[in-house]
Amino acid sequence: MKISDFKNKKITVIGLGLHGGGVGVAKFFSQLGAKVLVTDLRNKEDLKESLEQLKGESIKYVLNQHRPEDFINTDLVIKNPAVPDKSKYLEIAREHKVPIETDIGIFFELCPALIIGVTGSKGKSTVATLIAKFLAKEHSKVFLAGNIRSSVLQKLNKINKESLVVLELSSWQLAGLRPHRQSPHCAVLTNILPDHLNRYKSINEYIEDKKEILRWQKSKDYSILNYDDKIVRNFAHGVKSQVFYYSQDNGLVSNLEKEKLGAFVKGEKIFMKSPVEPLLGQDPTSLSDGKKEEICSLDDISLRGKHNIDNVLAAVTVAKLYQVSNKSIKKVLNKFKSLEGRLELVKIINGVKYINDTTATIPEACLAALNSFPSNKHIILIAGGNDKNLDFSQLAEMVNKKVKKIIFLEGTATPKFKKALEGQLELTNSQLEVIGPLSDMEQAVIEAKKEAKEKDIVLLSPAATSFGLFRHEFERGEAFVKAVEDL
Repeated sequence: MKISDFKNKKITVIGLGLHGGGVGVAKFFSQLGAKVLVTDLRNKEDLKESLEQLKGESIKYVLNQHRPEDFINTDLVIKNPAVPDKSKYLEIAREHKVPIETDIGIFFELCPALIIGVTGSKGKSTVATLIAKFLAKEHSKVFLAGNIRSSVLQKLNKINKESLVVLELSSWQLAGLRPHRQSPHCAVLTNILPDHLNRYKSINEYIEDKKEILRWQKSKDYSILNYDDKIVRNFAHGVKSQVFYYSQDNGLVSNLEKEKLGAFVKGEKIFMKSPVEPLLGQDPTSLSDGKKEEICSLDDISLRGKHNIDNVLAAVTVAKLYQVSNKSIKKVLNKFKSLEGRLELVKIINGVKYINDTTATIPEACLAALNSFPSNKHIILIAGGNDKNLDFSQLAEMVNKKVKKIIFLEGTATPKFKKALEGQLELTNSQLEVIGPLSDMEQAVIEAKKEAKEKDIVLLSPAATSFGLFRHEFERGEAFVKAVEDL
């Protein structure tokens, strides 16, 4: 595959979307001289932000619908990750022998640089961003893209053999790599939690897509696995690459003496059993283990929560494999703040912290957020939204223990969450105040303010998707931020 192959070709992009990927794909092919048609089920108003970014491009649009002819009379279909693989329009393309591609698949074919891929149910954005910041301290050309509201293809013309590319990869993006039989040079796996079960038949089907990040690796490649996650730990079986584990559990670390040990916690410090020789571009089988090296203190980490220590360990392991100094690692960790919508401190008003954790779209993510704060009942939680066929029982138990007031947003997941919580309240005879469901974020924030006292935390951590009330989770977070600013 060559970039010149796409000139004058008819290309249908299915799913423009609102996160930047569809825009990047459409712009990339338009600027290569392809005849691009973008089709999306949403209307012009819903897609306003994305369409604005494509002004001036020679692109045709079919909105509010998909037409069968656009998947027949074309040379190539590019599938947005949000489009189900079993879409009837993709089936039409297959019946007419029209090739279907993804931006990630094309990028892997055309990218001349080493790729570091990061996936997992939660934490991948933070890990990918940390890795990119670490590497940028000592490597001149580092690119961050993927499932992080940034198109990979738009950055392709700036990338050369000396570059390093860090990609956040969703399960759907990894599924798009399967036909290419390619995996990243360095693959990082954070964790596996139940997710997207509204789209996958089972968790096993979801796991199989995640495994694509390792499946096609070779002996000169590296895999960085979370040893504390039993599912991820077992991914090492049959992997051809050199495996490095990271861990917070001192007991588990002692079992790894004969394994390749990445970053781990001991006491209040992070260590790594570093290789004697630098690994970049070398055959790992030629390396011998070095001494245990102290990398930094947990006090150097500005991020909140145990789950973020996991994220730091994953990123530090990669940083050390790519020869980043401890001094550079500490500098980044000291300054690194939460990403947008991930335990993001929005404002402190009258001693009350307002925190935006809108990307907590599964119960386990909300659990991690709650566990990031002391166990006394100082949390007012805004939660609820649409369902992904997930279980809320464990979260309900934690909410009962740590939350003094919960305000539910409308959505298909909310009745499930509420029912699980009511069961807990009845079981423990708890006095937790329950409000909603509400259809307005401003109203939810005002309700939270009524009860909030100094040292309290108003936490938006929905444990569900945003669809219904909002176009995506970032719009939900923006609505929360605006409501807080308006207080």
